[in-house]
This record gives sequence, C-alpha cells and structure tokens, in this order.
Amino acid sequence: MEDKQILLNNIDKVHTTKMGIDRIRKNLKLDTDDVVEYCKNKILDKDCNIYKQGKNWYCEIDKIKITINSYSYTIITAHTIPQIIV
Repeated sequence: MEDKQILLNNIDKVHTTKMGIDRIRKNLKLDTDDVVEYCKNKILDKDCNIYKQGKNWYCEIDKIKITINSYSYTIITAHTIPQIIV
C-alpha cells in the first residue's frame, strides 16, 4: 500500500491536543472552532501532497504544511509555507 493511502485510510484517527489547536490556529491565522476538521479537509483534498519522513507525515496544500505523527496520528503543528520570490 502506498504510504499516502495509509494516512488517508486512518483519517478518522487524526486528532490534536488543546495546545495543538491553539498553535495551529495561531500559525495559520484561522478563525474556526474545529481546527482538526479544517486540517482533515486539507489532507483529503486530491491536490494535497502527502509524504512520510521518519516518524512524521507531511501534508502540503494551499501554501500550508501540516505535520502529523505517523504512530499516534496527532497533528503536531501546521505552518504557512514561505513563498520564494524570484
């Protein structure tokens, strides 16, 4: 099974902590109560680039990167990806 499919098959296990919610909301400047649902929707988007490095999943879409622990499915953080201007 492709690595990406493992995460997608376990999307219902994806969660975060109270501190994680605050960190993600701040980093992405979100105005939503359900940060986990927001992240899950991004991960499930067909254009999301999902890859695994070491113990973490990385999901990149719409200029954001979501980091998820591959064992516990905990969203660790999410950041905007700085755009390089040439």
